[in-house]
Amino acid sequence: MNSALPIPAFLAPFLPPAVEWRRAWPLWAFMLLIVLLATGGEPVRELLRYERLPVLTGGQWWRLISGHLVHLGWGHAWLNLAALFVGWLLCGDCFSMPRWALLVTLCALGISAGFLLFEPQLVWYVGLSGVLHGLLAAGALAMLRRREPVAWAFAAFLVIKLLWEQWAGPLPFTAESSGGPVVTVAHLYGAVSGPLAGAALLWLAPPTGPSAPTGSVKTSV
Repeated sequence: MNSALPIPAFLAPFLPPAVEWRRAWPLWAFMLLIVLLATGGEPVRELLRYERLPVLTGGQWWRLISGHLVHLGWGHAWLNLAALFVGWLLCGDCFSMPRWALLVTLCALGISAGFLLFEPQLVWYVGLSGVLHGLLAAGALAMLRRREPVAWAFAAFLVIKLLWEQWAGPLPFTAESSGGPVVTVAHLYGAVSGPLAGAALLWLAPPTGPSAPTGSVKTSV
């Protein structure tokens, strides 16, 4: 039985050639984890959110990662889950699932390190959006390496969005949709951490995709 997700013809040039539901089970498990954490409400959010003082004085280092998995509310969670799914459609084949999981971890740690080093006024933080920006930036880097036609447009969109957020603040609808203020610096730290981690993974992997030697097969790395 073919397990590939049917792709509309007009979207085919912009999406991975084979989006397989079965091989993407870690993605569904990750999304389910975020939903389950959201059902815990405020007690779970307070236990897991990034919080500066408990990390520095209480040894609660798990918050450096877990803070990116909990959200302000259902609106915030669904917004990030939708963005995660769209990002997977766009560049899910750029890395293997284990490497995507590693990227999630490294982006979360990179963002939290940025908070600790450069944002002493930031008392606490929740949400996956910073990690998402890191994943998308890493995916854009991989697409550029493979010389995919849509790669430059994808990368330009990310750069323009980041510049807009640093200059004018969050996009108009995001604060209302998420149910609270948007910490745009998390997007910036994620967009720095993601490509750095992605470049290291790409350097460790052989060339794939359109830029690979003739006769090679396009695969995830």
